[in-house]
Amino acid sequence: MADLVDLRSDTVTRPTAGMREAMAAAEVGDDVYGEDPTVNALEAEVAALFGHEAALFAPSGSMANQIALQLLVPPGEELLCDADAHVVTYEIGAAAAYGGISSRTWPAVGADIDPEVVARMIRPDGYFAVPTRAIAVEQTHNRGGGGVIPLDTLRELRGVADDAGVALHCDGARIWHAHVADGVPLTEYGRLFDTLSVCLSKGLGAPVGSLVVGSAEKIERARMIRKRMGGGMRQAGILAAAGRYALAHHVDRLAEDHARAARLAEAVAPFGVLASTVRTNLVPLDLTKHALDARALAAAARQEGVLISVLGPRTARLVTHLDLDDEGLDRALRALPRILAAA
Repeated sequence: MADLVDLRSDTVTRPTAGMREAMAAAEVGDDVYGEDPTVNALEAEVAALFGHEAALFAPSGSMANQIALQLLVPPGEELLCDADAHVVTYEIGAAAAYGGISSRTWPAVGADIDPEVVARMIRPDGYFAVPTRAIAVEQTHNRGGGGVIPLDTLRELRGVADDAGVALHCDGARIWHAHVADGVPLTEYGRLFDTLSVCLSKGLGAPVGSLVVGSAEKIERARMIRKRMGGGMRQAGILAAAGRYALAHHVDRLAEDHARAARLAEAVAPFGVLASTVRTNLVPLDLTKHALDARALAAAARQEGVLISVLGPRTARLVTHLDLDDEGLDRALRALPRILAAA
C-alpha cells in the first residue's frame, strides 16, 4: 500500500530508520525472569513519566487494559465506563471472559463526561447487588473523535471515586495526544489514576507494546496476570527499544498530526459530515445526512488512493499519524472534498 494514503488508523505506521537501529542494537535478556535490561529501563522510564512506582510492558493495549481491570475489580463485581469505551467495545468481551468482571455503562458522550451521572451509578456493597469497584475513562477518546477529557472533569471523577471508595483507571492509549493538545503534565494525569494503560504503537510509531502503570504492589500482581494471559515475553528488549526511541523522538511531533487533522476537518466540514470538533489526530465523520454511506465513501476514496476507516453504516474516521506527510495530506485534501461534493 505504499502508493496509498492510509488514514485508517495511527497503528499502520512502520518503524523509522532510527527506531530500527535502536531495535537492532538493543541489549536483551529474558524478561520473564526480569532480566531484560531494555524492558526494565522502559518500565522504569514510563512509571517515572506518570509519577508512579512501577510499570509493566505488555504486547498489546487490550492486554494492558485487561490486566489493569483485573487488578481493580474482583470476579463477579463491577466496572463502570461509557458505552463507547474501548474496554467494552473493542476488546471482545475480555473483561467478562478473563476477569469475570461485570460491566455497566453510561450513555456514550465521548470526552464530555458528567461526573454527577457517574456518581449516581455507583452501587455500594450489600442488598445482593453487584458492587462497583472501579471506573474507567479513555484519554483521548477513540470513538469520541479523539476528544480530550478536561483536567477539571478528571479531578471531579477522582473525587467521586474517593468518596465512593472505588478505583479509577485510565485507558490512556492516546494520552500522549492529550498531553500535547492541552499541555497537562503526564505526572498530573498519573496522580489522578490508580492504574493507567499507555500505548506505544498508536501515535508514537512503535510496532508493538503498551504498559500498565501503577503501584509496585499492583505491578507485581500484574506480572502474574500477564503470564496467565500468555503475555510473558522473552528477549523483548528489541520491542522495548522501539518504545524508548518513540518516547524520546515522537511525542512532541504529535502536534504535527493534530495540525494535519485540523486541515482535514476544515476540508470536510462544509459537507456537513464532521461529527465533532477535532482536538487531536482523529477526524470523525457522521454521514447520516449525506448521500454516501460509510462503505461507499471508503470505496470512492480508495479509488482516489486514500484509505479511510469504516466504523459503522454511517460512521467513518480519518486518522493522521507519523507516516502521513504533507504530500499525502494534500492528496487526501484534494480527493475527499471532491468525492463528498459529487455525491
